[in-house]
Amino acid sequence: MQMITILGPTASGKTSLAAALAVELHRNGQEAEILSADSRQVYRGMDIGTGKDLADYEVGGYQVPYHLIDICEPGTKYNLFQYQQDFFDAYEDIRARGAMPILCGGTGLYIEAVLKGYHLSPVPQNQELRDRLEGKSLEELTVMLQGLKEKNGSVMHNKTDVDSAQRAIRAIEIETYNIEHPMPLRELPAVKSTVFGVHIDRDLRREKITRRLKARLEEGMVEEIRRLLDRGIPAENLLYYGLEYKYVTEYVIGKTTFDEMFSQLEIAIHQFAKRQMTWFRGMERRGFTIHWIDAALPMDEKVERILELNSTVNS
Repeated sequence: MQMITILGPTASGKTSLAAALAVELHRNGQEAEILSADSRQVYRGMDIGTGKDLADYEVGGYQVPYHLIDICEPGTKYNLFQYQQDFFDAYEDIRARGAMPILCGGTGLYIEAVLKGYHLSPVPQNQELRDRLEGKSLEELTVMLQGLKEKNGSVMHNKTDVDSAQRAIRAIEIETYNIEHPMPLRELPAVKSTVFGVHIDRDLRREKITRRLKARLEEGMVEEIRRLLDRGIPAENLLYYGLEYKYVTEYVIGKTTFDEMFSQLEIAIHQFAKRQMTWFRGMERRGFTIHWIDAALPMDEKVERILELNSTVNS
């Protein structure tokens, strides 16, 4: 039973599509469960800012089972090594129960790692390196990271992962470790999957991003971040998560005004979506076949196309 993967940029509707697909399979007698591929939805209590939209997993009164959401505490630094192991454990469990695994998300690095079976090692903190990098600008760190990537022949990080200095330092730490410790300590197999991408028109995507950002602020995204800070999670830890957590935290601690926060965050999310698409196009150049589905199609038509294409590809 080959896994189905549904990927796409933020605001493309990939989660609701994966859930609708799982429901249709259920109606046809094939149970299906969703594996999330989102680097921030793993954190408990970080719900609005990460766009978990858990209501999307309930369709017509049927609750679609999902995995790899709410599996670790906020303030910690979950990483690719952990995700790959957690994914494989959940994937094997789903298959053992005879259900169809559906991988769904927008973190291209996580998706590619499990489909290709990246050979990874756990990377410890390097305090000496961190001390040397402290105070450098994001631009300086990004140039350093690019140089390390070229030396390492690595596709392990792109700009999606380095929208803050703290994340860039962690990426440099990982690349430096991999240069000094080239032998992998763990191997997990590649996972065969038919890959579908949700393609959304750029103007429609921008409109949906803006509308969704306004809705999430109205739903209490600022209050969510205040609660996390009140729990004792340091502001710098929330800044590490980037996007909503970076810009809203800066607003909450008084670094920016509400209007500045909204404007900067809106631009950052648009840029993030563009980088996601750049990663997915890179996956195609690296040998992946992605079957693109138009986001504007009616839901039942999108589900039907996936089922037909999946059947054709695997016949």
